[in-house]
Amino acid sequence: MPFLGSVIKNAIALRSRIPAIFKVSEPGLVQQRELKKLLKKASSTAFGEKYRFNEILKSKDVVAEFQKRVPTHDYNQMFKDWWYRSLNGEPYVCWPGRVKYFALSSGTSEASSKYIPVTGSMLRAIKRTSIKQIFSLARYEFPKEFFEKGILMLGGSTHLQFNGTYYEGDLSGITAKNIPFWFQHFYKPGKRISKERDWPTKLDEIVKKAPKWDIGVIVGVPAWWQILIEKIIAHYKVNHIHEIWPNLSIFVHGGVSFTPYKKGFEKLLGKPLTYIETYLASEGFVAFQSRPNTDNMQLVLDNGLFMEFVPFNGKNFDSEGNLLPDAEALTISQIEPDVEYALLLSTCAGAWRYLIGDTVKLVSRELNEIVITGRTKHFLNLCGEHLSQENMNMAVKMAEDQLNIEVREFTVAGIKYDSMFAHKWFIGTDSSVDKEKLREAIDENLKILNDDYRVERIAAIKDVIVEVLPSSVFYDWMRMKGKEGAQNKFPRVLKKQQLEEWEEYIAGKKN
Repeated sequence: MPFLGSVIKNAIALRSRIPAIFKVSEPGLVQQRELKKLLKKASSTAFGEKYRFNEILKSKDVVAEFQKRVPTHDYNQMFKDWWYRSLNGEPYVCWPGRVKYFALSSGTSEASSKYIPVTGSMLRAIKRTSIKQIFSLARYEFPKEFFEKGILMLGGSTHLQFNGTYYEGDLSGITAKNIPFWFQHFYKPGKRISKERDWPTKLDEIVKKAPKWDIGVIVGVPAWWQILIEKIIAHYKVNHIHEIWPNLSIFVHGGVSFTPYKKGFEKLLGKPLTYIETYLASEGFVAFQSRPNTDNMQLVLDNGLFMEFVPFNGKNFDSEGNLLPDAEALTISQIEPDVEYALLLSTCAGAWRYLIGDTVKLVSRELNEIVITGRTKHFLNLCGEHLSQENMNMAVKMAEDQLNIEVREFTVAGIKYDSMFAHKWFIGTDSSVDKEKLREAIDENLKILNDDYRVERIAAIKDVIVEVLPSSVFYDWMRMKGKEGAQNKFPRVLKKQQLEEWEEYIAGKKN
């Protein structure tokens, strides 16, 4: 019997001894200990010497002294001042040793790729959290035989680009290249297909192999999984994916809200799946869903990450979502439920007080559980409407249900409209839909979801414009930008140059 299946089965047999929920007593103290470990480990680096980590460790209040001495950083600051040195092969810059891997990440807001360091310490931390998440499956009501099924991970190529001093690639490719030996029995699509760099070729190879695998779990970004499942169904002329994989039971997803995709995704199934969300960013494994019957994710407080939370408001961020120098940063023990915060991370990969770009809300203080609400750059606030990505996702989901349509992708822009403003929506759907009814549905849904929007819709937002496009237009754009597949997502809000490029692209498509 495979090692992992045996261990999980034993965990299920001992389910009565496993708590129904994870609890972290004194999360503030747990995080303080993590910070001390990070500071001690990095004290001999160039960053640690500049900011005198050894002196911070001797202070009575390590957290307060750390926040006082070390400034916050966005990517551009961190790379310009520090990470470029690691990229050039210099050791001991922000973390001990030489950085072997860099994850290429554009998030969903930048045109060019970011180079995020991935150290050996970070890879080990990700593995530990991944194992913890696997063992949390003992809390779900799956039969013992389920834990012998394959796990199909749809990610970036494991054939990483070597640039003389480091390897670069998608984080999913880096982690897949470094999976433990005991996991390889379960891991699909296997080493050969995982190395494939051309995304359409990789999908075609998976389609060919699909009937030979007994898949129980699929992992990846919802949009690309929907495309792959549609390809498999079409190729084998079946009604749904469970005719190919009858034991498919879990979809582990992350990186983007599943809400807008769920309606279309479930049309491809023969039976319900259990959806498990993870928060594995290029900068670290931040949180995961640790129990059934919830959409919340539990923060990983004891594994190489120190977290700070900046209230996402006008006092701490400018109108473009940039962090202000004197922004207020709170710890896990100081934040309040149902308040939107931007996340700062200090990590075992050498990120220090680093703005990761996501916004979150605490939903359970007892369990330290959060939900992701959006991105610091993906919101609309032209005139006080404070429209979050969470609002947008829900408004689209409600419109799908109201009009019985499937929206595959969407993006929004705020534009000048006469002397006032308007919101312009680009909706990717292959369903037949009345554009005016869709416009009215989204508009009315947002008025229900957001009081500020309802007020400004009368005062300053003079119109809502909806342009309906085939979903392929969005995927072709991603392909043209070199962002097809893996962990890449279409931006939910377009601003400035991105908006100009998108509208030029749309005009070209029409011509």
